[in-house]
Amino acid sequence: MAVPTAAMGPSALGQSGPGSMVPWCSVSSGPSRYVLGMQELFRGHSKTREFLAHSAKVHSVAWSCDGRRLASGSFDKTASVFLLEKDRLVKENNYRGHGDSVDQLCWHPSNPDLFVTASGDKTIRIWDVRTTKCIATVNTKGENINICWSPDGQTIAVGNKDDVVTFIDAKTHRSKAEEQFKFEVNEISWNNDNNMFFLTNGNGCINILSYPELKPVQSINAHPSNCICIKFDPMGKYFATGSADALVSLWDVDELVCVRCFSRLDWPVRTLSFSHDGKMLASASEDHFIDIAEVETGDKLWEVQCESPTFTVAWHPKRPLLAFACDDKDGKYDSSREAGTVKLFGLPNDS
Repeated sequence: MAVPTAAMGPSALGQSGPGSMVPWCSVSSGPSRYVLGMQELFRGHSKTREFLAHSAKVHSVAWSCDGRRLASGSFDKTASVFLLEKDRLVKENNYRGHGDSVDQLCWHPSNPDLFVTASGDKTIRIWDVRTTKCIATVNTKGENINICWSPDGQTIAVGNKDDVVTFIDAKTHRSKAEEQFKFEVNEISWNNDNNMFFLTNGNGCINILSYPELKPVQSINAHPSNCICIKFDPMGKYFATGSADALVSLWDVDELVCVRCFSRLDWPVRTLSFSHDGKMLASASEDHFIDIAEVETGDKLWEVQCESPTFTVAWHPKRPLLAFACDDKDGKYDSSREAGTVKLFGLPNDS
C-alpha cells in the first residue's frame, strides 16, 4: 500500500556507496556563469513571504500554466487559489466540496482556468476559476493520493492508496482505463511527449509504461530504497527522482540513464521542481532548507531556509519564484495548531 511520505525516517546514506544504482557526484571546476548570475539575483531577491491559505497543513502547491495563479490543497478538505500580483499572492477563492483531505492538485497543461484535485474522499474534482465552481466530480475506487494531467490535456491520471491508477477522460469525465499495480505506487507522471507513463515505487524502481497502450516498457532500479517523487524538466531533456535514501537523481529522458545525483539533503526527498528554463532543480525533505541545484553540474546554487519539513515545492512557469509549503505550526497561540500557510521565495529584499 502506498504511504504518505511524511511517515518516512532519516536517510540510509550508508546504502549509496560503491556498487549502488546512482553514481557519486562529480566535482566541477568552479561555479558556472549561470550559477553566478542566479546567485547575484537571489542575493537581492532572497525574501520569503508567507500567505494564509488554509486552516490546516498544505499538502500541494501548483502554478497555472500562465503563472498568474497559484493553487494549494490542504488537509482542511479545501483548495485555495491565489493571484500573483507584483510581489505578493492575493487570495482569490477557496474551493469547498471535498469530504476529506486534498492531497494533491494540478492544473490543465495549457488552459490556465482549470485545475483538478485528488482527495481521500474517493473523488477527484475539476474546478474552473472563471466561475469558481466545480465543473465535474468523478467517483473513483479508493482514497486518492496523487494526480497528474497529461501534456495534451486529454487525460487525468489519479492514483489511490491501494496502488490503482485510473485514467479519466478530461472531457467526458469517464474512466478510460484502470491499472492495479502489485507494488507501492508513489508518484505518477507522463513524459513531455505524452507517449510514456512513469511511476515511482516503494522498491526504489521507476516503472515505465507505453501510452496509451499501458504496456510495460522498462523498469529502472533507480534507488536502493523507496523512490518517492518524479518530475520532468520543461525542456524535455531530463527527469529527476527523489528517494528515501535522501538522494535526488537526474536521468536522461532519451537514454534512461542516470547522469548525476544531488546529495545535500539528509532526509527522504518528498518533493521536486524544475525551474521554467530547466536549469534549476529545487528539492526538499524534512531538512530545514530547500536545496536549489544547478541541473547541469549538480552544484549548489542556493538554499531556502525553512523552520519545518517541506511538503511541496513549485517553481513559477516564467520567473525565478519558488512556491512551497511546510509543516508549520502556529506558534503564536498554540504550538500544536497547523498554520496552513503558502510561502513564496525569490521576492525582492526591499519588498
